[in-house]
Amino acid sequence: MERTGRVGLATIAREWGRIGVLGFGGPPAHILLLRRLCVERRGWLGPDEFEDGIAATNLLPGPASTQLAVFTAWRLRGAPGALVGGVCFVAPGLVLILALSVLFLAGDPPLWVLGAAAGAGAAVPAVAVQAATSLIPGSLARAGRGRSARACWAGYALAGAGAAVLTGPWLVLVLIAAGLAEVAVRARGRGRPGAAALAAALPALPVLGGLGAVAWVAFKVGALSYGGGFVIIPLMQDDAVHRYHWMTDGQFLNAVALGQVTPGPVVHTVAVVGYAAAGIGGGLLAAAVAFAPSFLFVILGGRHFDRLRADRRVQDFLTGAGPAVIGAIAGSAVPLAVALGHGWQWVVLAAALLRLAVARKGVVLTLLGAGAAGVLAAVAGLPVA
Repeated sequence: MERTGRVGLATIAREWGRIGVLGFGGPPAHILLLRRLCVERRGWLGPDEFEDGIAATNLLPGPASTQLAVFTAWRLRGAPGALVGGVCFVAPGLVLILALSVLFLAGDPPLWVLGAAAGAGAAVPAVAVQAATSLIPGSLARAGRGRSARACWAGYALAGAGAAVLTGPWLVLVLIAAGLAEVAVRARGRGRPGAAALAAALPALPVLGGLGAVAWVAFKVGALSYGGGFVIIPLMQDDAVHRYHWMTDGQFLNAVALGQVTPGPVVHTVAVVGYAAAGIGGGLLAAAVAFAPSFLFVILGGRHFDRLRADRRVQDFLTGAGPAVIGAIAGSAVPLAVALGHGWQWVVLAAALLRLAVARKGVVLTLLGAGAAGVLAAVAGLPVA
């Protein structure tokens, strides 16, 4: 399965770095750029190989598009290719988001910066809603057309939404429980005893502080997040704002917005949280810890991906966890919206919802437009801080 020696490391560094620079728009854009490079332009991978890579990385927790970048580089040059390709894919967005963190989280930023941050932050709940709705068709198709299957799907989604609003760091336990419930349901349907499993996730370790706390929060982001970057938002918000008090609610909204308007995965948001906690060193540590599981999953487990995909229990788990993830992403919009502190921000939020959910326009331009509206609000003398 593993292919080595086909492509030079310098070529991988250049091409994956280019995608890291141009990768605005989240996972759909990343997948498109990787496919154009590896399948269409260079012919390094066949179409089926690439689709198998997408399916395999979607089985894993963490940022799926980053894992796909690491996986495709691994297929071309083994572990060295995975390390070079993954780092070059992640680095451009990380450098940019840390630079913007210095600007937006400064002790006394200019008024226009405060306005841009407040405007872009106001649109973030709409982005969460759009991210959730875009996942619904595929998840429903996976669940099946039966009435009981659709009822279970709705139940898992409601559980995920409620957990995102009410449970904060315990959200991951609800996602795991939904997956295990579906394993048990489908096992009974096949006339076999349900599989017993033990899943434990520690939402917080109160004894940790300083860089230890930053590393723990980042580890949860990288290793315990199913379904893409937005599902980690409630977990990060609870830790960064309420548990450790590294940021205010408004600053956290800014962090999420920065993660959307910069190239690369939404998980870059954790670097902003790390910067708020401990400066540039904290941001770099948070990014390193959050992305490390993606590299380890691929480098250590890549050769087992085909067997993992064929395991029916794994598929059943994802069938249950998937709608819970969708509900959690949608539910994350509630605490994000509650964090809005000014009336004009709700107008921006309504406009963003119409643009994303009704007109189906792009996320990046929507956030940039919301930021521009915030600058205008600041110029007009409206409150922005």
